[in-house]
Amino acid sequence: MIDADDERWMREAIRVATEEGAGPEATPIGAVLVLNGKLVASGRNRTDDWNDATAHAEMVTYREAAKTAEAPEFDGATLYSTLQPCGMCTMATIWTKVRRIVFGAGRDDVHRMYFEDRNLDTMDFVKDAYRHDLVIEGGCLRTECARLYFQPDDDVPDELQTNL
Repeated sequence: MIDADDERWMREAIRVATEEGAGPEATPIGAVLVLNGKLVASGRNRTDDWNDATAHAEMVTYREAAKTAEAPEFDGATLYSTLQPCGMCTMATIWTKVRRIVFGAGRDDVHRMYFEDRNLDTMDFVKDAYRHDLVIEGGCLRTECARLYFQPDDDVPDELQTNL
């Protein structure tokens, strides 16, 4: 169940996402990792900045957390992401032993280009196939998060689209 603490941390993820620009063409995805009520790490999408297709906000956050904690796992932590994590980021959540994912905007709230498959929700697949203890909750500050991205009916130019 999403509560006031979740909204507080999602606001932090939104802040991180927009610290270098808030337009949808900048793909302002932000993530924060919280353990025992404390911020462990945060990150924003860096795929273009680093020329690294794996530098999604969640992956950047996990890398930063691992450096800070000098450990690869965060058992009991919660990942907050402004956009529903893709399959890669969700799989990383499996390996880091994060227990909960809270996301803002979901598949139906934004343009389809943000997701790797048009018909399969990889978060359901990962949750069902790998981790029965992983809690996934969406819709935390949904409207605020969805405003960061291209909307479902936007006519997005091909050169700005991902996952084509």
